[in-house]
Parts: sequence; structure tokens; C-alpha cells
Amino acid sequence: MQKQGALKRQEERERRGKQRQKDANRLAGRMEKGSGDSRTPGEDPDIARIAPGLQPAVVA
Repeated sequence: MQKQGALKRQEERERRGKQRQKDANRLAGRMEKGSGDSRTPGEDPDIARIAPGLQPAVVA
């Protein structure tokens, strides 16, 4: 009977360890990806990369 309890505790420890590893991988992915927001505060994202003057012709 006691062996089942010990086995269950061991499985639970392994499950928590895997979850910690997943959390660490997720955090590392977020840090590697970065914020993704490279524009300056107050800048309109719709017109951020438009150069003043004539725009290149769009060929349809």
C-alpha cells in the first residue's frame, strides 16, 4: 500500500518539474522575442513608416 503513495508523490514531483521547465521555456521565448514595439511613444502606427513626398507606384 505505501509503495503506491510513494509512486504517486514521485509522479507528482516529475509533473511539477516538467511544468517548471515549460514555464521557463515560455519565459525564455518571450524574452527572446522582445517587446515587439519599437516605435516611439505618441507615434501613430498607421503612418509610422511613411516617408514624406512621392510614394512608390503600386503595380496591380
